[in-house]
Amino acid sequence: MTDTAAPADGPTALLHGEYKVPGGKLVVVDLDVEDGHLAHVSVSGDFFLEPDEALLDINRSLTGLPDTTTAADLSAAVAAGLPEDAVLFGFSADAVAVTVRRALAKATTWADHHWNIIAPTVLPTHVNVALDEVLTEEVGAGRRNPTLRFWDWEEPSVVIGSFQSFRNELDPDGVARHGISVVRRVSGGGAMFMEAGNCITYSLYLPQTLVDGISFADSYAFLDAWVMAALEKIGVTAFYVPLNDIATDQGKIGGAAQKRLANGGMLHHVTMSYDIDADKMVEVLRIGKEKLSDKGTRSARKRVDPLRRQTGLARTEIIAAMMEVFTERYAATPSELTGAELGEAHQRVAAKFGTREWLHRIP
Repeated sequence: MTDTAAPADGPTALLHGEYKVPGGKLVVVDLDVEDGHLAHVSVSGDFFLEPDEALLDINRSLTGLPDTTTAADLSAAVAAGLPEDAVLFGFSADAVAVTVRRALAKATTWADHHWNIIAPTVLPTHVNVALDEVLTEEVGAGRRNPTLRFWDWEEPSVVIGSFQSFRNELDPDGVARHGISVVRRVSGGGAMFMEAGNCITYSLYLPQTLVDGISFADSYAFLDAWVMAALEKIGVTAFYVPLNDIATDQGKIGGAAQKRLANGGMLHHVTMSYDIDADKMVEVLRIGKEKLSDKGTRSARKRVDPLRRQTGLARTEIIAAMMEVFTERYAATPSELTGAELGEAHQRVAAKFGTREWLHRIP
């Protein structure tokens, strides 16, 4: 992540950081550290800034700050040092802060990590949810490389968010009639209606250093930039609708959720609709009925506009395209779940994710 370069006026090595703003421009920072403080700070990039002199203000704002300054405080210093009439286009004070932290090796880039990919493996939904907690902990503890894992499952399921009310989200008659397995995950967000083959779900397990200085809201698009590229490759132009929805001009196709652990691990996972049975969905989810109100099933189909209709591709082909793009971008290598990881996941199903106490912790 941190490159060094020798400036023309002397042998001192400068620290170098780069950050490409999602949907924006490249920000570059070269700096030195003297007695624990930032020195010789030089911000550059292909962004736009008015007036020109504001660039010197940014450099002055950062010079002299302790090298332990947090991303939030770096951003605040930059913002405070800018003239009132300054206009930043394609970047922000936050982006400068991220770049400085990268130069100081306090934040990491995708290229700083050896990424693994775990291909779809059919597992019970309870185990898939438990694995999200287990693998996030493993990455945070440094026992597993940052990893992209694709889910697979057989039983019809609903996975509710950590903070959702069981009774408010689910119709018990629909759950019983359709044999739905209901599971609560560790991340927030909304309910996921999942039948075998009707969704594409993946989880990213990463160190929080990768999103150091990036706002909670911006981290969603940042972590899914590769997905947008993969969808573009198969003819789907997708974009984020804040905070956590993925959509195309034909409607919503998916949603994301996150969980950050105390040990530095982070979970980012996404479910995209491939071929949703909208009739069944609105019989199982109360939230589906409430959101759709009197618009009926026809509108439900529009709301969860599936990828099958937009691409004409098999689900396996879409997943293959995603894996290919991720591998090409981040030099990822194949990996498998270990016996220890699966064993720990099964134990957590018994102790937590498969218990009534966890499922109904918010009744």
